[in-house]
Amino acid sequence: MRLTRADLADLAYFLAIARRGSFREAAREMGVTASALSHAITALEARRGVRLLNRTTRSVSLTAAGEELRAAIEGPLDAIDSAAGTLDRYRDAPAGRIRINVLEDAMPLLLAPVLPHFVERYPDVTIDISVSNRLIDVVGSGFDAGIRYGGTVPEDMIAQRLSPDLRWMTAASPAYLDRFGAPATPQDLRHHRCIGIRLGNDQHYHWEFERGDEAVAIATPGPLTVDASVAAVPLGLNGTGILYASQPVLQPHLDSGALVPVLADWSPMGSGFHLYYSGRRHLPTGLRLLIAMIRERRPPGA
Repeated sequence: MRLTRADLADLAYFLAIARRGSFREAAREMGVTASALSHAITALEARRGVRLLNRTTRSVSLTAAGEELRAAIEGPLDAIDSAAGTLDRYRDAPAGRIRINVLEDAMPLLLAPVLPHFVERYPDVTIDISVSNRLIDVVGSGFDAGIRYGGTVPEDMIAQRLSPDLRWMTAASPAYLDRFGAPATPQDLRHHRCIGIRLGNDQHYHWEFERGDEAVAIATPGPLTVDASVAAVPLGLNGTGILYASQPVLQPHLDSGALVPVLADWSPMGSGFHLYYSGRRHLPTGLRLLIAMIRERRPPGA
């Protein structure tokens, strides 16, 4: 039986359900109602004469036929989606406006090295950037997308990785270490001045450390707490206390000797930068082009 246009659309719906394990989440991703999605899958199963999904009131799972179908079509359909997106690069003059909300660290590490080239190549694409570490509803706030560390991306969003995982480190100035000494273990930080971190949800972050099979999270003491690296790094540089940040943020100061690694053998890896948005169907052309250029140019944060 030859594939029809309806088959192709319904196969895309099927993959969304397979990824999400939920009709409601898949419907949100595809921009249709859960009822329409259910009817489409029922029609696909009827046309093909085989059941693809096991449905209960609480869960959705793939049948053996569904697992085989997913394995066979996921790669090709993703390749088609990617190829369609690359065609946007060949338009004579892509235009439009995109609004993105980005984590503070992403601005200097990910976007600043890329945006001059993007503006030169696509002068008619307007980018409106809001820089904030606070966790907000990007859709409800009118943004096309957001950029955050992977571990903080909302579960109901589609995420695209923009960078590899990043190493997280503690560091201090030579002056601080000359005065107070260096901690030998993460627990020793309780007796040091630490520059605390307040997360986007207003919680005080417990610094995380790993060495081999050991993992600890430390509630750090100290007279200061900040919610942005742009504030923490100068305080570390002037000897106020020990700071905790991703290695790309600290690297220029480590290279110059203005900061010295602390507890280097306890430095864990954390999820890298991800761009996230509410659905694939209406991803603006300018946003696709920006994603492509970040991956093309591979800035320091990527």
